[in-house]
Amino acid sequence: MTSFPIRRAALAALALLMVGCQSQQTTEPVHAPAPATEAAVPSAQEQFETSLAEGRLAEAEAQFEALQQDGEPTVLLQAQRRLSEAYLQEGQKALESGDLDKAAKSLGHARNLMPKAPALTTGLDGAIGKAREAELSAVEQARQAGEQAQAARQEQLRLLRQAAEAQAAATRTVDATPPEASAQLIDPAAKRSEVSLPMLDSRDEAALFERLDAVAADVVTFDRSVHIQVRSAEDLRRVTNLLEARVMKRDPTFKLTLSHAVKPVQVPRLILRARGH
Repeated sequence: MTSFPIRRAALAALALLMVGCQSQQTTEPVHAPAPATEAAVPSAQEQFETSLAEGRLAEAEAQFEALQQDGEPTVLLQAQRRLSEAYLQEGQKALESGDLDKAAKSLGHARNLMPKAPALTTGLDGAIGKAREAELSAVEQARQAGEQAQAARQEQLRLLRQAAEAQAAATRTVDATPPEASAQLIDPAAKRSEVSLPMLDSRDEAALFERLDAVAADVVTFDRSVHIQVRSAEDLRRVTNLLEARVMKRDPTFKLTLSHAVKPVQVPRLILRARGH
C-alpha cells in the first residue's frame, strides 16, 4: 500500500520538472543569424598578376615591391623575371614603332629588375644602339648635304656676280658717255630726299617692288646712301634684302651703304643721302 503514494509523488515531481523545462525553453533568447562574411580583398600576388596581365607594368612593379616584404624567394624570382620580360616586350614594340626614348626607358626597367642577368637585355640594348647610330648617321648626312648645297649656292652666286661685273664693265667700255639720267623719285640737286613706303603696311607687294626698283635706280645713278626706317625687324630684313638685290642687278660693282632704325610709330620710309652728307 505504501508504493502507490510513492508513485504518485514521483509522477507529480516529473510533471513539475517538465513544466520547468518548457518554461526555460520559451524564455531563452533567440540569437540573430551571423552576418555574411565580407568580400575578400585581393592579395598582393593577385593584384600583381592582374596588373601584369593587363599591361599596367608600373603598377605591377609597385606591387612587386610589396611582394618582396614577405613573399617566397621562388615566387619572387619568377615574378621578377616575368615583369622584366614584360618590360622587354614593351621596349621591343616601342623600338619597332620608332620611339627610341620609350624603348630605352623600358630597357632600363628590365635591366634594374634583373641586374644579374645582363644577357636578357643584350638583344634589345643592341637594337636600340643600332637605331641610335642610324638616327645620328641620318642627321649627319642631312647636315653634310645642307653644307654642300650651301657651298653650291655660294659658288653659283660668285659666278653670277663675276658675270654681272664683266657685263657691266663691257657696257661701260662700249658706252663711255651715257646720256644724262633722270631721277625717278629724288631731287638730284638735294643732299637729302625721302621716299615713303606706305605699301609696306598695306602689304601691297606689287607696289613695294615697283617703288624699290625706282629707289635702286636713283641710288645707283646718283650715288646715294640709304637710311631705312620701318616698324619691325621683319620689315627691315625684307626691305634690305629686296633693295640689295635690285641694286646688285643694276650694278654689281656698286658699294651700297645702308643704315637703319626700327620705329614702330613711324610711317615706313627711306632717306636717300648724297655721299658724305
